[in-house]
Amino acid sequence: MSSAATHRAIEAVWRIESAKVIAHVARLVRDVGLAEELAQDALVAALEHWPEAGLPSNPGAWLMTTAKNRALDRLRQDALHARKHEEFGQDLDALQAHVVPDFVDALAEASEDDIGDDLLRLFFTACHPLLSIDARVALTLRLIGGLTTDEIARAYLLPEKTIAQRIVRAKRTLGEARVPFEVPRAAELPERLGSVLEAIYLVFNEGYSATAGDDWMRPALCAEALRLGRIVAELMPDQSEALGLVALMEIQASRTAARIDAEGRAVLLMDQDRGRWDPLLIRRGLAALARADALIGARGPYTLQAALAACHARAIAPDQTNWAQIVALYDALASVAPSPVVELNRAVAVGMAFGAEAGLEIIDTLSAEPALANYHWLPSVRGDLLAKLGRLDEARAEFERAAGMTRNARERELLTARAHAVTNSPRA
Repeated sequence: MSSAATHRAIEAVWRIESAKVIAHVARLVRDVGLAEELAQDALVAALEHWPEAGLPSNPGAWLMTTAKNRALDRLRQDALHARKHEEFGQDLDALQAHVVPDFVDALAEASEDDIGDDLLRLFFTACHPLLSIDARVALTLRLIGGLTTDEIARAYLLPEKTIAQRIVRAKRTLGEARVPFEVPRAAELPERLGSVLEAIYLVFNEGYSATAGDDWMRPALCAEALRLGRIVAELMPDQSEALGLVALMEIQASRTAARIDAEGRAVLLMDQDRGRWDPLLIRRGLAALARADALIGARGPYTLQAALAACHARAIAPDQTNWAQIVALYDALASVAPSPVVELNRAVAVGMAFGAEAGLEIIDTLSAEPALANYHWLPSVRGDLLAKLGRLDEARAEFERAAGMTRNARERELLTARAHAVTNSPRA
């Protein structure tokens, strides 16, 4: 194997195995930042040895063993350093109560093979509520997704320095607060799991509808979010919302090929060629939704959104969509997770099920909503409803207003085209 091929193989192995390695080492050293450093040391060792010696038969196990050895060496050094301090008069009992037991515990834990629990611990640590949501997303992509700082920065169209600072501050915050590397207790689990799922969902949404830039979608981010979501759902199969989020992302991702045309222009849901939707992803999504629904308890926000996506997935053609059922699902979603965006989407469904006038009535109540003041889909939806009512001049103004609000070039192109289409309508 050539040197270039070996390096590509190492990159691939690292992307797959890094989260497991970091998670296992973090359990030993009880410090996520240090665990990442030690895992990176193992990666450097691989880059030094594998091009000459060749890839080991089990690259993941090689990285894991090397990183664990680095961790134990570090803990051994810390213990020896503490004993030297003891020689200068420090309290031996205090040292034995903290440093030496840590090393002994680490030796015992190093032989355990509990990767599933380690990954869960890493998820809950990286998505700790103590961190801002931006920090959680960046740290999750870095530690669990295996993305480089540059890759995260390019995905979010931000300077690499900004992402690097977020990650450094996040690790420092966790360290200074001595956040335990553990799965939350049962009483804390729902809220903490919500933090994990929110971070994954935000990654997916940024990939599905990019906030800014020249591309409407960033499929790599969608794929990464799906991978992370599947890991959580596999590790926590009795959590309906974890399954619900996976179901939602699978079904949404099934539309990827149909969401842009040959020139890369955005195609809205009702205009998509449903024959281009991925049937495998739809089946996976519906199966995950069925597993979520089979669990005891009321549907949560992600499971309800997955049920909404399933309504579209089951409709062979747009005119076969069960809009009344979608309105009912939005009513349920609004009761468990009320928000102006949910109400905006409910207005769309009401307009489809009961007429544009009914939808417009809801939209006009949202016009003064502060949270939607800069949300370009509000005037876009209003423009669509006005066009259906034949109020074309008003519709054109709304589409133009929406185009001026978005920071995404493809969305601006789509909304400008809709304004022109209204202008050139025979009814104009």
